[in-house]
Amino acid sequence: MNETSSHVPPKDLVDKTGLFAGMNKFMGIASMVMIIAFVGFTISDVEYSGAVFAAGKDFIINSLDWFYVIVMNGVLFFVLWLLVSRFGDIKLGHDDDEPDFSTFSWICMLFSAGLGSGLIYWGVAEPMYHIADNPYMVNEGVKAGSVEAAGIAIRITNFHWGLHGWALYVLVGLSLAYFAYRKDLPLTLRSAFYPILGDKIYGTWGNIIDLIGVFGTIFGLATSLGLGVTPIAAGLEKLGWISNTLPNQLIIVALITIAGTASAASGVGKGVRILSEANVQVSLALLVAFLLLGPTAFILGMMITGAGDYLWNVIPMGFWIDPEPERQWQAWWTIFYWGWWIAWCPFVGMFIARVSKGRTIRQFCYCVLLVPVSVVILWMGIFGGAATGVDLFYQAGVKEAVANDYASGVFQTIAGFGYDWLTTPLTIVTTILLVSWFVTSSDSGTLVMCTMLSMGDEHPPVKFRIFWGITSGVVAAVLMLAGGLSALQTASIVAGLPIAILLILMAYGLVKSLHADHPLPDVEDRRELEFLNR
Repeated sequence: MNETSSHVPPKDLVDKTGLFAGMNKFMGIASMVMIIAFVGFTISDVEYSGAVFAAGKDFIINSLDWFYVIVMNGVLFFVLWLLVSRFGDIKLGHDDDEPDFSTFSWICMLFSAGLGSGLIYWGVAEPMYHIADNPYMVNEGVKAGSVEAAGIAIRITNFHWGLHGWALYVLVGLSLAYFAYRKDLPLTLRSAFYPILGDKIYGTWGNIIDLIGVFGTIFGLATSLGLGVTPIAAGLEKLGWISNTLPNQLIIVALITIAGTASAASGVGKGVRILSEANVQVSLALLVAFLLLGPTAFILGMMITGAGDYLWNVIPMGFWIDPEPERQWQAWWTIFYWGWWIAWCPFVGMFIARVSKGRTIRQFCYCVLLVPVSVVILWMGIFGGAATGVDLFYQAGVKEAVANDYASGVFQTIAGFGYDWLTTPLTIVTTILLVSWFVTSSDSGTLVMCTMLSMGDEHPPVKFRIFWGITSGVVAAVLMLAGGLSALQTASIVAGLPIAILLILMAYGLVKSLHADHPLPDVEDRRELEFLNR
């Protein structure tokens, strides 16, 4: 049995005329009400809302850490099973569908949605935090600030950015692509639950699922814009062009919002693809520069050691829960990361599904899981090795810079190379790259929101792309003015809890559908196949 289209969705899901033409009217109104209510609550009393969000986050990271650990490991093992399962040759689409994008363009867009600018500043900042203090270093009797501590710091950074997080994107992206392109369901989050809910996905339950996805996307984008402005402003201040003040940060948010909206309006095949390819090419050039300008031998050693150390310890690290509850390191780092990955996976997974039509399940799993993680290991080894190297051997002050402002670490590392004539050009390139990565995150997020609200339309009306692109920037700016970004970031972690539950159901639904659509042959058929294969 090779079922490629099991039913036809209702025709009246999207308005045909009026203000909401091209969009599901209920979803559009509900999304706007949800956003206005949340922002209003946050800015009406920042101190109180922050306390509420913090209490929710503290409950999750201190009481439900075991649940997050189980979900993250369960999803990773599920994806590894898919890699070697008999379903690997099934195409995400009809049997004669071909990919819409070249493999290079496809992989570039995966990075744009899934990683982006965070690699640049956290590639330096996180190892510098961990080299000073972490429980693994304490348990292994390693001295803080030593070469051995640098290796452990890079191992931990690889862990937080590696296989576990990308497995979430595989699960969500694969589920949505399978049901959208193989089963002809709308490209929305609700479609992944069709094996469980049936046609109820077009009613209240489906609306709730999609609203959770819209919530995570709009506020994730706003938080990303708000937090990401800091390293951009730090780079411009380092160049002496502007001061790192709130008004200037708001101007940067506005410019990024305009650029991201314009890119989203042009569509995936133009703006998003072109920017993504350019980002990857310039990022690789910057990576080579860090390798050659820093202590190269040390960096290569850290990269290789960090990779082997991570791959050897990824399973025990994945299942480790800190036995000392009063020590907050795991809560503030690993569990925080798990909640953040989970909160973002509906957005990133849907964008990856949007650009993956025509790929096979095995090809999808390999490229979305192993290729990005390989680049993460390479990137963290080189950036982390460069930062720790110049700090250990050149006394470049990177650790102090990160302690004062996490976003300034990458620029302090560039200065620490000691090539004064290259400091300004590299700072300019890094700052431009930060902006460009944020633009691609903004445009892909905008396209995802519009696709969900238009019930799976891969080319939603331009007016909605413009509206929701601007809305994400406005939300970021309002919350920055109100000082509510930390509360918003916390809320995103709390939002990861219901999404984590949805992930379990999503995996069940995918397996149920795969087995129903592609059952094993009965005994007689197996004997015939064995005879023909001889």
